Amino acid sequence: MTIQTSNNRKQTLWKQILSQSITTPRDLPAWFEIDVPALKKVVARYPMRINPYYLSLIKQKDDPIYKQCVPDIREISIEKGYEDPLNEEALSPVSGLTHRYPDRVLFMVSARCAVYCRFCNRKRKVGRASMVTKKSIKEGLSYIRSNKRIRDVLLSGGDPFLLGTRKLYYILNELRAIPHVEIIRIGTRVPCTLPQRVTTPLAKMLKKFHPLYIHTHFNHPDEITPQAALACSRLADAGIPLGCQTVLLNGVNDDPLVMKTLMQKLLKIRIRPYYLFQADLAKGTSHFWTPVSKGMEIISRLQGHTSGLCVPHFAIDLPGGGGKIPMLPEFVIDSNKKRLVIRNYTGRQYRYPLH
Repeated sequence: MTIQTSNNRKQTLWKQILSQSITTPRDLPAWFEIDVPALKKVVARYPMRINPYYLSLIKQKDDPIYKQCVPDIREISIEKGYEDPLNEEALSPVSGLTHRYPDRVLFMVSARCAVYCRFCNRKRKVGRASMVTKKSIKEGLSYIRSNKRIRDVLLSGGDPFLLGTRKLYYILNELRAIPHVEIIRIGTRVPCTLPQRVTTPLAKMLKKFHPLYIHTHFNHPDEITPQAALACSRLADAGIPLGCQTVLLNGVNDDPLVMKTLMQKLLKIRIRPYYLFQADLAKGTSHFWTPVSKGMEIISRLQGHTSGLCVPHFAIDLPGGGGKIPMLPEFVIDSNKKRLVIRNYTGRQYRYPLH
């Protein structure tokens, strides 16, 4: 990874890296051999950003990192899926806030990401400044204050860690001052895509707002680098529990061995595998979709073959705003009033008596 030194010495490393991001197809490396005119049409609809750090993880064209960040003509040539697959707009009492479940809300506080992932379920919004404004943040905070049923707030976007530390502190401080808000969570892919953003001052600031939880997002073992490990160590050392929400993606991680390696590596850097999501049915992402049976197979192949800590919940976030539903492999083969017949991880059958 080559980073040009900024003339402004006050500019932090993560901002330097971000400022040198590739945002147009013509600036991609020549050895990618891309069709620039075709990909310009994709980017006109769905913005791109690949920062130099994440770009450096690509080993060859069409590898798992490449597929996640480089635009693909199929994003606009295949008209499948929904613009708003989880019906977030209809569940937004105020702009930028989704209230799907009774006691918790998703609060979008940033429109930017360190990398614009090509499988994103918010492709319709991310990368557009109008997605989040000072007004929407103010209205979101006001809504949370006025609704005493809300005990859990998930900050999302975009990526909340792309906010300046002072702005993020302001939002966290306002939330922590609301008596009925018990838990604050942050959804961020930055520890994976721009780990340099997780500085010691950021971790020190976050430590003030416990109970605070961070859901990060790694999809492939190659994303777990020494830089990512350092970022997660800083957060964990600040007492923040870390979970990972992985998305099952065709050609990226739809393989039991790849997934097992990823989950084991996550635990090594103190991240607990939390969810493995079936990819949302967002328009422009159909080339990433896998059969539901593939996710079931992967969970079945993890169960018993590695630590239970390595096995995430496989879930579908239902189209139309129905919420997350866990999907489990079929371990109970037969049952009656007296006993169950259960298959274990090796395929062997056991009888379990019912009392």
